[in-house]
Amino acid sequence: MKILKYTLGLSLIVLTLFGCTSDDDNTDFVNQIEAPTNVSASVRVTQDNTGLVTITPLADGVTTFNIGFGDNSEPSGVILPGGSVDHVYEEGTYEATITANGLNGLSTTITQQIVVSFQAPEILEVIIENDPALSKTVNVTVTADYAMFYEVDFGEDDSTEPSSANIGETISYTYQEAGIYTITIEAMGAAIETTTYSEDFEVTAILQPLASAPTPPSRAEEDVISIFSSVYNDVPDTNYFPDWGQGGQGSGWSMFDLGGDQMLQYVNLSYQGIALADGTSVDVSNMESLHLDVWTADAVTDIEVSLINNASGTVTEAPVTVALNANSWTSIEIPISDYIDQGLTVTEIFQLKFVGEPWAAGTVFIDNIYFWKTPSATPTGVLGTWKLSTAPGSLGVGPAPGDTSWWNCDAACVTDRACYFDDEYIFNADGTFSNVLGADTWVEGWQGGGDACGAPVAPHDGSNPATFVYNDIDGTITLNGVGAYIGVPKANNSGELSNPADAPASITYNVELSNFDTEMTVSIEAGAGVFWQFHLVKESEPVSPLAGTWQVAQEAGALGVGPGPGDTSWWNCDAACVTDRACYYDDQYVFGADGSFSNVLGADTWVEGWQGGGDACGAPVAPHDGSNPATYTYDEGAGTVTLNGVGAFIGVPKANNSGELSNPADAPSSITYSVTFIDSNTINVSIEAGAGVFWQYKLVKI
Repeated sequence: MKILKYTLGLSLIVLTLFGCTSDDDNTDFVNQIEAPTNVSASVRVTQDNTGLVTITPLADGVTTFNIGFGDNSEPSGVILPGGSVDHVYEEGTYEATITANGLNGLSTTITQQIVVSFQAPEILEVIIENDPALSKTVNVTVTADYAMFYEVDFGEDDSTEPSSANIGETISYTYQEAGIYTITIEAMGAAIETTTYSEDFEVTAILQPLASAPTPPSRAEEDVISIFSSVYNDVPDTNYFPDWGQGGQGSGWSMFDLGGDQMLQYVNLSYQGIALADGTSVDVSNMESLHLDVWTADAVTDIEVSLINNASGTVTEAPVTVALNANSWTSIEIPISDYIDQGLTVTEIFQLKFVGEPWAAGTVFIDNIYFWKTPSATPTGVLGTWKLSTAPGSLGVGPAPGDTSWWNCDAACVTDRACYFDDEYIFNADGTFSNVLGADTWVEGWQGGGDACGAPVAPHDGSNPATFVYNDIDGTITLNGVGAYIGVPKANNSGELSNPADAPASITYNVELSNFDTEMTVSIEAGAGVFWQFHLVKESEPVSPLAGTWQVAQEAGALGVGPGPGDTSWWNCDAACVTDRACYYDDQYVFGADGSFSNVLGADTWVEGWQGGGDACGAPVAPHDGSNPATYTYDEGAGTVTLNGVGAFIGVPKANNSGELSNPADAPSSITYSVTFIDSNTINVSIEAGAGVFWQYKLVKI
């Protein structure tokens, strides 16, 4: 930082000082229009001792301006946005007013003191500094007595016009490259004489993150495998710099500490590895995605991320390349299928590898490396659709849980906020969460509304995807997703929002269920000793994730039998088999939202010898023809579905919990299958039909 002071001679000059008043008495918020904001003015004066001043008014949300010059002259006429006005002042001090007019009669006025004096700029103070947060960006601020404005030539491009600002304001400029540049400043007033200053200034690049990576969402332990993260439990004894020869290439590693937040730093990244402890591997075949956060300056443009598998001593790997954002965190999600589709087995991952592009060109910082999947099991108490109770006092705030003495919504408030009390908070069995607000909800001033009913405001409008984690032991619900909330959108774990753009990525609430899980009390401490509290009632039970129509996937290996789950080595239906059994692969398994179940087989299906058929397509055989009524019960926690009804089945009709049928008349009245969701539209179903005999099916929702 450089500070320079000069004392100079006399000439004509104009000073500007600011004060502010606001005229905003219109209480009609029907259109949610506010008075203009950020009212200011660009003030310029000619350097010819005439006192000719040009005033250009500025504001947000403005339709017209009016200026009073403060010298008993007639005020200006209407000035449109982007326009300006010239005025000649005599020597003296004046209070000019700038009024910004908006729609519906709302306006904002600032007062600007203008001092006309016959002295040149003096006591010049120049501050030049590198921006603490933006790489290769320089901020210049100039103050001086008797100066109206100043211009800066940043010395990078001779063809670029100098930047200008009112005296006392800051000009920022971003260079293409770091280095030493000659910065020239010219301070100007109304006098012919101006004041200049120049210096050689070193522009620096920011080469490390100044803020932490986004905090990972709360997840159940069984839904994440963490390699490096402060939020989850990492695989123990992991080596983050096994040095496979990179050290000899000038590439290095260290642990970088950012205010107590540790992250991996790979210097001059050629390729670097992470190795789990000897003899340790992780099975990520049931995970959906690999997550990592990467920060780099502008030298490394892409990072190649490889998973390395060790299956019985055979080492294989597959890479995925991702583009990086310069000078900011890049949050990366790589579907595990991107590796599997390359032929990689992912059941024994023991190493990861990172390759920088260009090779060994720069440094990267990596944090939050973990594999994850959507919640596999959620306690059922919170599942369903909830609304705020319409009883007085169901919404309030106070100094402690159970105390809403500061403010609570009484009967009149409930009536006034009917648009809010019909908002829905939906917790789905697959772990997703939704705010369903309809056409209107209660919109507060910090959202740009008028503390009245209005259209929902992003991101608190349910437009972003969200998930939830319910911990019934701790009594908490964590919502993951920007804009997801319960109760009032401003309340979060850090305080109360004043700008929708600051919505956090995750919020944790305290919850208590009652009345057979049909009522829920929710609270959150939004700042020290500030407890927002909500009483919700359940509107409906959740629909089973199985609800819908399913078929066996028309792909090789989707139907088979073997000695264990995941193993169909004894027999499986290959591509030719799928073609031959087309009459089977169009069979439907229909799970009704009301708990009913149906086998819909059409005119023909695959009929085996024990059914009196010829191991060929034929008419369905009772009772495995869908003619008997049936129901189902899905136990998400146990991962099972039970069909109740003679002849109801999934996959092949002969497989049941006691073995394999040899006569249709022996069909049991109930069968229980194991079910695993791959995603919301794909499941694996298996049944042990006799000791060590596992029939297995992959089904897809149609």
